[in-house]
Amino acid sequence: MSTVYEVRFKGNRNEYFLWPSAEPLARDQAVIVEVERGQDLGTVTATGEVALKKCARGCGGCALPDAAAQVTRRILRPASPDDVRIAGELRHAEDDVRRQTRDRVREHNLPMKVSDAEWQWDRKKLVIFFTAEQRVDFRALVRDLASRFRTRIELRQIGARDEARRLSGVGRCGREYCSASWIAELRPVNLSVAKDQHLSLNPSQISGPCGRLLCCLHYEHDFYVQSRKRFPKEGKVLKTSVGLEKVLSVDIFRDRVTLRAEEGAARTVALETLQEEVARLGGGTIADPPPAHVPLAAAQPAAMAAAAPAPPPAPAGSKPASARRRRGRRPRGEGPAGG
Repeated sequence: MSTVYEVRFKGNRNEYFLWPSAEPLARDQAVIVEVERGQDLGTVTATGEVALKKCARGCGGCALPDAAAQVTRRILRPASPDDVRIAGELRHAEDDVRRQTRDRVREHNLPMKVSDAEWQWDRKKLVIFFTAEQRVDFRALVRDLASRFRTRIELRQIGARDEARRLSGVGRCGREYCSASWIAELRPVNLSVAKDQHLSLNPSQISGPCGRLLCCLHYEHDFYVQSRKRFPKEGKVLKTSVGLEKVLSVDIFRDRVTLRAEEGAARTVALETLQEEVARLGGGTIADPPPAHVPLAAAQPAAMAAAAPAPPPAPAGSKPASARRRRGRRPRGEGPAGG
């Protein structure tokens, strides 16, 4: 029975292959695999059930048997020392390919930035990666490069995160980029993640070298979300021993809440003390959100509802606003009135 293996190529690109032989392959072993057009050389990074789970997660969370059925390409053989030497020579040649491609891009006056180049091990295909702010018509460039390198050329546009992942580098933490070292799949990062952690929204402080929001903002996000469930939301009005107080801020690390009444200075109390005050005055649990079927106004404390001013009485003989809005409106789908 064939075993599923994860194989890594240049630029942290991972693919999955079947190994029909009973002799197992070791991690970090170089192998020759079959690809769409020929053969390529990669390195084994996961074997057996571990590789199968990673394959299932990468294709959208399918079941393990379904993931195994999706793998059709095979590992042909372990790579020999000569195969590894050829791959090393191609890696050095890719620097020259990138320089020549950049020269041709300038000659064609194309708005694109060449990031990387990757030779297939059998030299039957050359992939050139680039970034651009918009779509680029590079058909003339492809014909120029094909006549120069005498092989099949593929130009692939990638984003800023993918470019950082391929080229790698050192982040502000002093370590290699997470996307280039161990993150298997890049997840989108938006400003809501930074807001939940009360971080500065200055892009220069929360962005990585790629110019996008830091991938590591995801690491502690779940902790912040779960911790804040014990606290009242900022802006919520609570009935405490002082009276009606508005929540200004919360400190999830010291279990403190800062409140302020309409007339008075702000005060900081422990979360446990605040819970006792609210429960003693009949305010319930401060962290419980209002039920989905209850209107937001009904979820406010009873004291706030009593303090709200009553709406002015309607003039005698006037119709409700909803009735006034409905007057003169025809049912949807009917034609003009009259006849």
